[in-house]
Amino acid sequence: MTQRVAAPARKLGLIEIALLVVGSIIGSGIFRTPAVVAQRIHVPAAILFAWVVGGVIALFGAFVLGELAVRRPEEGGAYAYLRDAFHPIVAFAYGWTSLLASFSGGLAAAALLFAGYFVSLTGLPIALPVVAVLALAALALVNVMGVREGSLVQSGLTVLKVCALGGLVIAAFTVRPAHPHPSIAGGVSHGLAMAFALALVPVLFSYNGAIAANFMAAEAKDATRSLPIALWLGIAVVAFVYVCVNAGCIRVLGVNGLAATTVPISEVLRAAAGPLGERLTSLAIVITTLGFMSSRMLSVPRLYHAMAADGLFFRAVGRIDPRTRVPAIAIALQGVVAIVIALSGDYEHILNYVVSTFYLFNGLLAIALFILRARDREHDASSAPGFRVPGHPVTTTIYLVASWGVTIASYIQYPRDGLAGLAIVLSAVPVYWLWTRSQRTLGA
Repeated sequence: MTQRVAAPARKLGLIEIALLVVGSIIGSGIFRTPAVVAQRIHVPAAILFAWVVGGVIALFGAFVLGELAVRRPEEGGAYAYLRDAFHPIVAFAYGWTSLLASFSGGLAAAALLFAGYFVSLTGLPIALPVVAVLALAALALVNVMGVREGSLVQSGLTVLKVCALGGLVIAAFTVRPAHPHPSIAGGVSHGLAMAFALALVPVLFSYNGAIAANFMAAEAKDATRSLPIALWLGIAVVAFVYVCVNAGCIRVLGVNGLAATTVPISEVLRAAAGPLGERLTSLAIVITTLGFMSSRMLSVPRLYHAMAADGLFFRAVGRIDPRTRVPAIAIALQGVVAIVIALSGDYEHILNYVVSTFYLFNGLLAIALFILRARDREHDASSAPGFRVPGHPVTTTIYLVASWGVTIASYIQYPRDGLAGLAIVLSAVPVYWLWTRSQRTLGA
């Protein structure tokens, strides 16, 4: 029996993929980012407009991912798009960086945040790293059991997190405002335009993550139809939730109050429910981060499986379990690497180098669409039915500029962490060369 007798099971429908998009985007960012945005731009209408603009740019990114999914409806998502548009070394660098930095780092950061609020909520005398490790191991185990089991857990947690944020919005618009909020609270040191641009960086980071859904193309019932729709639907839900949450925070706290707090949602719930509000905040963050971790643990290992299937990673990682029909070893690998990162770093530094690597490749995906469109035209494939990006090339270019703008901003603001992320990306070059050379030697 060969390694690839079993194939992934196509069990995911439109709603399940849309929930995966929502679950992959809404993480800890919405609990911290509103305060950061308010610190950078002090005009209430401009704050809300920044979140709307971020949602529009994220939708442009969903358009790009949707067309790429139609043009290359195969397992591996972004890995396959970069491989076909550029060169296998670019795709390998993406997978290598995802494993060592972006996706695994995001999982580790979320696990550490989850652990902190879980211990605070329960009062259990357990070390935070232990809680983070147990959470990651449990989610890996659930997803090894099968795609249906992993999807059910992920979908359930996503529904809970949306309900929790919906409860926050209701509380924010029913409680009496604690502070007045004038239209302008304080001056804008670099001018409104510059402040707005700076505010967009954390906003765009909070919208990142929809790409995880494309990794599940091989397990979608109708990837060429369901993936594009699920991407737009998921982004629309996230944008609506984000704008409502920020509007509620501004109403209750005012711009100055919002900028002065580290966890604004906690302040809103405290105004609505007194001391109980802090516990409700901890519960909301626990649910949200766990749902985020579940979505990533479900989807990202499919990337490493695709690499192995191409011969660019260990063969065992490419094995599909014949009983559960999931890449069990790839899932276990993702869990182990995330655990190692969680035990070796802290939340802030992990998050910084994750941002620098994530958006670097997001920009390359926009360029990949230009290349694949041109290449398909040469082979008369552009007339094939399927989704096309509305407003291309303008919308695609906007997404490209925004993605690389976030990358550059992260390097400027956190040069040490940004360089660490860049070093991981560049380290893929000698690893790829050594790997392919050894494979040729073994095959000779």
